[in-house]
Amino acid sequence: MKAKKFFVYIWLVATGSILVTSCKKYLDVVPDNVATIDYAFRNRLEAEKYLFTCYNTLQQLSRVDLNPGFTTSGEVVMPSFWGEPQMFMDGFQILRGTQTAINPTLNFWDGKGGAPSMYQAIRRCNILIDNISLPPDLSPQEKKRWTAEAKFLKAYYHFWLTRMYGPIPVIRTNLPVSATSEEVRIPREHVDTVFNYVVALLDEAITDLPEEIQVESNEMGRITKTIARAVKAEVRVTQASPLFNGNPDMAALKDKEGNALFAPETDPKKWEVAVAACKEAIDACHAANYQLYHFVAPGNLGQVSDSTKLLLTLQNAVTDDWNDEEIWALNPGYNYQRVTAARLTPGAMNNYYIYGQFGSTINTAEMFYSNHGVPIEEDKTWNYAERFNLTTGNEANRFYVEQGYTTVQLHLNREPRFYASLGFDGGKWFGNGQLSDATAYHLQGRIGGPAGKTDGTRYNVSGYWPKKLIHYQTVLDENITSEVWYPWPVIRMAGLYLLYAEALNESEGPTGNALQWINQVRNRAGLENVETAWTQYSKYPAAYTTKDGLRKIIQHERRIELCFEGQAGWDLRRWKTMADVLSRPIQGWDIDQSEAGYYYRPRTILTPSFQTRDYFWPILTDNLSVNPKLVQNLYW
Repeated sequence: MKAKKFFVYIWLVATGSILVTSCKKYLDVVPDNVATIDYAFRNRLEAEKYLFTCYNTLQQLSRVDLNPGFTTSGEVVMPSFWGEPQMFMDGFQILRGTQTAINPTLNFWDGKGGAPSMYQAIRRCNILIDNISLPPDLSPQEKKRWTAEAKFLKAYYHFWLTRMYGPIPVIRTNLPVSATSEEVRIPREHVDTVFNYVVALLDEAITDLPEEIQVESNEMGRITKTIARAVKAEVRVTQASPLFNGNPDMAALKDKEGNALFAPETDPKKWEVAVAACKEAIDACHAANYQLYHFVAPGNLGQVSDSTKLLLTLQNAVTDDWNDEEIWALNPGYNYQRVTAARLTPGAMNNYYIYGQFGSTINTAEMFYSNHGVPIEEDKTWNYAERFNLTTGNEANRFYVEQGYTTVQLHLNREPRFYASLGFDGGKWFGNGQLSDATAYHLQGRIGGPAGKTDGTRYNVSGYWPKKLIHYQTVLDENITSEVWYPWPVIRMAGLYLLYAEALNESEGPTGNALQWINQVRNRAGLENVETAWTQYSKYPAAYTTKDGLRKIIQHERRIELCFEGQAGWDLRRWKTMADVLSRPIQGWDIDQSEAGYYYRPRTILTPSFQTRDYFWPILTDNLSVNPKLVQNLYW
């Protein structure tokens, strides 16, 4: 079994929850609970349970409603009032300006505001590392491997906090129960110190992690060398990115001793380090037979065009479990398909459990390329000025838009990833029990249509559905709720290729080395090479020949390829482009209308609130009193 076949089953989380309580008591420095730790490591079985407790927090990161990369990206919007299902909605509200230092939303530092505590998770990992020698029936090889897994998890939890808060206190070892109050007051460290510590931990872990999982029945969910190398690549690219590498907006952030916590100037060598890390990861993935995914039709598939098969390739790269592209995936903490899917039949309107509340936006729809593989506002042959004009589906777009159905120009002549990722009024929706092009549904999103607004809770606020997140074999209809669950992708080969292209461009400039990795992703999506597409169709044909121009192309490509996968919120931050992207009002269609002429009027859903301070999370105000060595992030 390949190393990608990882996810920790729910029972591991359930088993770990008992131990979490015990650990928390110990970690609160209560001496008479030391015996609890002795019990947790009294034999191999108990120690393994504790290892899975260390994985517990990692599994919670599969909940997209708790992932800042998903909720703050601007890709998905929610109604301001959300009824069932009861999920954590505040993460989506951050763009409305609800974040405060008094009570931070998604507070991964303390484990408040809907999020688990990363520092508590780090302490658990340290406990395992400190006590792994205790079980008498644990083999030396297992001790090395389990220690390596704990080091990986500890590194990843530090990395998660650094992406959110910037410089953080590093917890290298747990303090003894005799520690004084002064000793437990730990200051924030320079951001490069944190990144380098994370990489050092990953390197230590890689030494003793297995290349791939060998015993599927007992080891589902375990970390391997390949995963650790891929994460190391992402860490190094993040460290080299503008948010962390010579960020002038953070130059004034200093600790209580007056030491700067960010480097004052950009260090180009960090991109060279990122290039090496990306190459190491890609070489390891290729050796383990990872590759870009291509859909292979099952025997029960009916008459399906090559166009539809391409869409299934692009969708199933995310939803087809254990496919050849998934380097790392997590078991879903919640199945979001009922929250995402559109109602496709009149009968489905009677199924209360099809919520369809995850709405995408006109902004996201405009982000995807034209059918020539360049931005729609740049395509010389694509009439951008008339994109909101009414039209009807035609023969040339028959596999994507219902022929004769009234829609807008924005929905015609777009790239395959547009149609694979978005459901929209009049758009074809393959699957939901229909297994041929002839019987594929088309979405009807206006009032009166099955997907249209029916009540005050079960509706899509924008008129766009993130179709990419629905498995094509999931069936949601009047009397059927049959969902094909899939692990949540954390790192895919396409994403790793684009990280490598980004690092190469920043290090070497716009050479063929960078372009070859972008083009592999584009070609899989049915698009021509960057050089061909820009030269023939773009108003800026030389854009890819400069570092700045290719940087924009790579960033655009990454936003399209990884749309709805919980990456954009992180990427827009590290690039320091989130303020620009969120400077426009977030818009959708007038969903309260039944007639096309009225429905297709852009309306503002929200005007995002994003300032320089929002690139980093605030530290809970109370923590600054409890630990006087801490300093608050700037502008909070």
